[in-house]
Amino acid sequence: MPASTVRKRNTSRILGAVVLATGASLVLAACGSTKDTGASGAGGGGGSGKVGVVLPLLTSPFWQSYNDYVPKMAKSEGVDAMKTVNSNSDPSQQITDINNQLNQGVKGLVVAPLDSAAIEAGLDQAERKGVPVVAVDVAPDKGKVAMVVRANNVAYGEKACQYLGEHITSGKVVQIMGDLASVNGRDRSEAFRTCAKKNFPKLKVLEIPAKWESDTAASKLDTLLNANPDIKGIYMQAGGVYLAPTLQTLKSKGMLKKAGQKGHITVVSNDGIPQEFDAIRKGEIDATVSQPADAYAKYGMYYIKAAMAGKTFKPGPTDHDSTIVKLPSGILEDQLPAPLVTKDNVDDPKLWGNTVK
Repeated sequence: MPASTVRKRNTSRILGAVVLATGASLVLAACGSTKDTGASGAGGGGGSGKVGVVLPLLTSPFWQSYNDYVPKMAKSEGVDAMKTVNSNSDPSQQITDINNQLNQGVKGLVVAPLDSAAIEAGLDQAERKGVPVVAVDVAPDKGKVAMVVRANNVAYGEKACQYLGEHITSGKVVQIMGDLASVNGRDRSEAFRTCAKKNFPKLKVLEIPAKWESDTAASKLDTLLNANPDIKGIYMQAGGVYLAPTLQTLKSKGMLKKAGQKGHITVVSNDGIPQEFDAIRKGEIDATVSQPADAYAKYGMYYIKAAMAGKTFKPGPTDHDSTIVKLPSGILEDQLPAPLVTKDNVDDPKLWGNTVK
C-alpha cells in the first residue's frame, strides 16, 4: 500500500528538523567524513544488533496488518527488532523518528517512506552513521538504501485499467489517486492513465487527487458524481483509506448497486485487506490487487539482516517468485508478486487478507 496518508509538508520544516537533530553530523560531513562517530561499528555487526522499524501511519488497515506482521517476521528471520515507531503521516516527523532511532544505537533501519523526496534527509543521517536502511512499500527518489521491498506499482495501475477496460466497453471511469509526492501515487496514476489511453480509447478517465486521505476522497468523489452521474467505473489506489468513503458516498446517492444488478459501478481497488475481500463477496466491489503486507514485513527483515552482515544483491530473479530490478536512481528493488483478487479467488487461503483475524 502504500501507501500512506501523506501530507506534503513544507521543505523548510523538514530541513529545520534535520539541522536541529543532526548538527554535529553535518559538521563532520562538511569536513569530508562519511560516517558519524556516534555509532561506531553500526551496520557491521555481522547481521546482529537492534533494528529500528519506522511506520508511515496506523490509520489504514493495511499498515495495521503490516505492523502486526513485523514482530512475527522479525522473529522468524532472526532479527532483533525494536518496537515500531509511527510517524503519523508526517514526513518531517518521520525524519525525527529516524534520527531518534539512530541515537538509540540501532544497527539497521526498516522504513516505509512517506515522501519519496523528503526521506533523503533521513537516509543521509543513517549513511553518516554507517547504518544500513531497507525501504518498504515506497522507493526514495534519492539517498542510499540496501534494498527497496515493494510490489510493482506500475502493474497495480495496469491491472486495474485492464480489469475495468475488459468489463466496461465505453464511458467514464474515475481513478481516486494517492499522493503524487509518493512514487506509488505517481506510478499507479500514470500507469492507469497510459493503459486506458493506449488500450481502451473509448474510456474517458476522470481523476481525483486524494493524497491518501479518506475525507478528501469522499468530498471530491461526491462533487464529481454530482457533475458526472453516469460514471461506470472507479479505481481506488488504496482500499485501506478509500474503500469505506467510496462505498458510503455511492450508498448515500443510491448508486451502490451489487455486481450483476442494473446500474452497478465496476470498482477495482489496491491493498488486499479483509474489508475489500468482504466487499467483493458482497458484490459491492469487483476486484483488488493484493499488496503483500506479510511479504513486506518478511523481506524487509530478510534484507536488513543481510545488509547488516554486508551482503549485497544483483538484479535478477529471486528464490521467492519475485524479481530484483535496478531503478533509474541506481537503487535495487525486490518487486514482490501482487495478485489480482476477484470473486473467483477471493477465498484463497494463501492470500494474506484471509489470514487476518
